[in-house]
Amino acid sequence: MTVHHNIWSALPFPALILDGSSTIVDVNTSAEEFFNVSRNAMVGSPVLQQVACAVDLAPVFDRARREGVPITAGEVDLKLRGRGTAVPCDLEVNALDDTSGALLALVRPRDSAARFARRTSSAAAARSAIGMAEMLAHEIKNPLAGIKGAAQLLSMNLEPEGVELTNLIVSETKRILGLLQQVEQFGNLLPPDRKPVNVHDVLDRARHSAALGFGRHMVFVENYDPSLPLTHGDLDQLVQVALNLIKNAAEAQKVSGTIWLRTYYDHALRRQDKDGKPQSLPLQIEIIDDGPGLPPAIQDQIFDPFVSGRDNGTGLGLALVSKIVADHDGWISVSSEPGRTAFRISLPVAEPQSGTDP
Repeated sequence: MTVHHNIWSALPFPALILDGSSTIVDVNTSAEEFFNVSRNAMVGSPVLQQVACAVDLAPVFDRARREGVPITAGEVDLKLRGRGTAVPCDLEVNALDDTSGALLALVRPRDSAARFARRTSSAAAARSAIGMAEMLAHEIKNPLAGIKGAAQLLSMNLEPEGVELTNLIVSETKRILGLLQQVEQFGNLLPPDRKPVNVHDVLDRARHSAALGFGRHMVFVENYDPSLPLTHGDLDQLVQVALNLIKNAAEAQKVSGTIWLRTYYDHALRRQDKDGKPQSLPLQIEIIDDGPGLPPAIQDQIFDPFVSGRDNGTGLGLALVSKIVADHDGWISVSSEPGRTAFRISLPVAEPQSGTDP
C-alpha cells in the first residue's frame, strides 16, 4: 500500500488511509487542514473514535471491503470529535486491495471549491469595488456639501417645523459624507511596510485600545503561545485588523460578553503564493466571541465589500481586514454559530534577514 508522496500531498481534498480495522494509517495535508489537527494526532487511532458523524460509517467501510467497489455516503456532516463545527460532505470509500482490508476515504466538502474561490478573490473584489466607489465618492462629496450648506442656510429663516426637516437633511448628509470618507480611506491604504512583528504585540495593543473604549463592557481572555516566532508585517496595519475584529465582536453584544484572544502554531495550513508555489502559514491568531453569531445567509460573503450583518453597518470593515491580511500573504477565515464566532488569521513566519540572528 504505497501512495506517491507528492501526489498524496497535492490532493485538493481531505483523504485518509485506513487499515483493516479502520485505524487511521495516514492522512494528507488537506485532511490536517480540514480537521484542524496534525497528522501525528490522528494516525494510529480508530477513525470512528476520531471523526464524528451522525451517520454510522462502520457499515459503509464494511461494504466497501466486501464488495470491492467505491461506496459513497452523501450529505454527511463530519468533524473531529469534541472540536470544531460539522461540515456537510460527501464521503467516498475505496478498497485498496482484496486481502488487507485497507481503505482510502476521500472527503469532499460540499461547495468547498466555491467558498475557496470566493475567499481567494475577496481581496481582488475589494480592490475593484472600492476603486469604483472611491471615484464615485469623490464626485458625490461636492454636491452633498452644497446640499448640507443650503439646508443650513434655509434653517435660519424657517419655522420650527421646517427647521426640524432641514436638521434632518443636514444630519443625513453628514452621515453619507462620513461613509464616503471611509470609502476614500479604504482606497488610500498604502502597501504594508513589512518588518519582523510579534503577533502578541499586535493583540496587546488592540486589546488595550478596545478595553478603554468600545470594548469596556467585554471580558478579555488571553490564551497565547509564547514560543511563536515573528511574522513579517506592518505593525500598524495588523493592529487595525485586530481592532476591527475585536470591535465587531464587542458590537455584537450590547451587554457584557467574552472575547478570547488565542495564538498557536499549526504547520498544516498551506496555500499557493503568487508564483503558484505552496506557502506555509503556521502562525494562527483567533479572535473568538460568545455573541449571537453571523447571519447564515451572509457567512460566505462576509469579507466582500458592502456586505454587513448589522442594519447600520457599512460592510467595509471586514473587506478592509481581508485586504490587509491578503497584502501580508496571509489567510483569514471564519466559523460562526450562535454562542461562538471565531475569526482565524493565518500568517507566514518571518524569514531570517541577512546580517541578523535567525
